[in-house]
Amino acid sequence: MENILQETELYMQEVISSMEKRFTNVRAGRANPSMVNGVLVSYYGSMVPLIQLATVSIPEARQIAIKPFDRSSLGAIEKGIYEANIGLTPNNNGEYIILNIPALTEETRRDLVKQVKQIAEETKIQLRNVRQDANNDIKKLDATDDDIEYGQEQVQELINKFNKLVETKTQEKEKELLSV
Repeated sequence: MENILQETELYMQEVISSMEKRFTNVRAGRANPSMVNGVLVSYYGSMVPLIQLATVSIPEARQIAIKPFDRSSLGAIEKGIYEANIGLTPNNNGEYIILNIPALTEETRRDLVKQVKQIAEETKIQLRNVRQDANNDIKKLDATDDDIEYGQEQVQELINKFNKLVETKTQEKEKELLSV
């Protein structure tokens, strides 16, 4: 039973990590290099992550500078950014690409908060699925009814702990988004 509880906790931690990664993609009006992590560029016939083709830096709070290792790939990088649909327009100056992050309006901030709440709800659903799998595994064990009930209580304590973590991280992200 201990193995099931340990595995369940690991799965729940992975779900939380996934949520945190998704939260970093919800931009808060400040430049963050992770905003371009999902950008793929067609380079010599194959799709390559942007990070492998260029250095990404933050020269100012609302700018991302992308300097390719090979200047001939500037056009392909620019096209990759457009196709990734990350909501930023690349400005190509011949040496590097600048992405300006626009200031967030109140309406945009509310939309981003809705997006964060949606991610949090999806995370809670994933946690409930992990709980259900763990409870099913515990029921399959050759154990007494009391032991099975104890195991299910332990799983419930785990999900309560992780649900509180989801709520805390969601509130932190909302606060970050709503602060001007």
